[in-house]
Amino acid sequence: MKKIIITAGLLVSMLFRTSAQSSSDEETSYEKRKLKIDEINFVTSYYHQEGNNSAVTGGIGTEKLSDYANSFDLKMSTYDKKNRQHNITIDFNLDYYTSASSDNIDPRSISGASAADLHIYPSVAWSMKDPNSRVTKGLAYSFSREFDYLSHGFTASWAKASRDNNREFSIKASAFLDKATTILPMELRTAANTTGRSGTGPIKPRNSYALSLSLSQVINERLQLMIVAEPSYQEGFLSTSFHRIYFNDNTETIEKLPGTRFKLPIALRASYFLGDNVVLKGFYRYYMDDWGMTAHTVNMEGSYKLTPFVSLTPFYRFSNQTAVKYFAAYGKHAPSETYYTSDYDISGMTTNFLGTGVRLAPVNGVLGIKHWASVELRYGHYSRSTGMVANIVTLHMKMK
Repeated sequence: MKKIIITAGLLVSMLFRTSAQSSSDEETSYEKRKLKIDEINFVTSYYHQEGNNSAVTGGIGTEKLSDYANSFDLKMSTYDKKNRQHNITIDFNLDYYTSASSDNIDPRSISGASAADLHIYPSVAWSMKDPNSRVTKGLAYSFSREFDYLSHGFTASWAKASRDNNREFSIKASAFLDKATTILPMELRTAANTTGRSGTGPIKPRNSYALSLSLSQVINERLQLMIVAEPSYQEGFLSTSFHRIYFNDNTETIEKLPGTRFKLPIALRASYFLGDNVVLKGFYRYYMDDWGMTAHTVNMEGSYKLTPFVSLTPFYRFSNQTAVKYFAAYGKHAPSETYYTSDYDISGMTTNFLGTGVRLAPVNGVLGIKHWASVELRYGHYSRSTGMVANIVTLHMKMK
């Protein structure tokens, strides 16, 4: 953990290390350039799921949830007097969801605070690319707020390309500092563990630290590869206070998980250009953590041009994971256990996610609007071996 924090500190020092040399010619020949808008993206989606393994009710009961998500990002750029490109991205995300399972935290209420909620998570990112050193540096900040937590995220990144720009190594360090509000199930609330009419308990910290190392390589004009390792460490309150646990002696409590978790995903990505009309993308990831979970994920996506301006984008993802060692189904935990959860998100299962999209990118713009570069409509169907199913429809519009 200390190594990840030290690495983040080194990254920040590298970002702000400047050259001691200056050139008077450079100062006089510099022509000020205004910040220009490069790209605007708007994404809206509707997601709906159904299932019968809600952790709120101990691993049984409805998982019904609907989510309306919207994302707007603005990408801008400019150049400084050293001809370094500065990019600024402002991203604003807004989700509104309704959850029948979360409403069971307090089934007596007609509509609890968690039955429907607004999730807001804006972010801002800056990067600078130096064509002489072939180094790109970046900083980012993100904010997230939901009914039971508040999060601040900080990221520093550094990347260097080879002289021929066919290879690049990058490193990124992130820290997410969260505050989680404990909310107990209605029947477990007492004057000692909750305050006020809302049934909330104390606010507890939950912090995450992540490091991402990647190496990309252009093999030839058709094939590109990338390998990525993303170790991360979490500490603090990692349980969910309103997840019920029903023991095998018919007693009840709330979920309890260790206060630390180390995760290690390692992934390989590949892009292959099969002629002028077909692009194939592949992804494999191996995952492990110190809670006992391992997982394998394979993702395949293609892009086929029906015409120079219309493309089909089919995709398929398969995943298989083992359960964490603290998982058991409803009524299977023993009171003598140290840790326990009936959350099926971290149970053993296989998942399938498949669908397709249609992308329009006319030369003169969508509907003849010059700056409306493209529009894509996607549909995906998701299923778990546990019985949960979901569908998502996404619309992506790009302006340039």
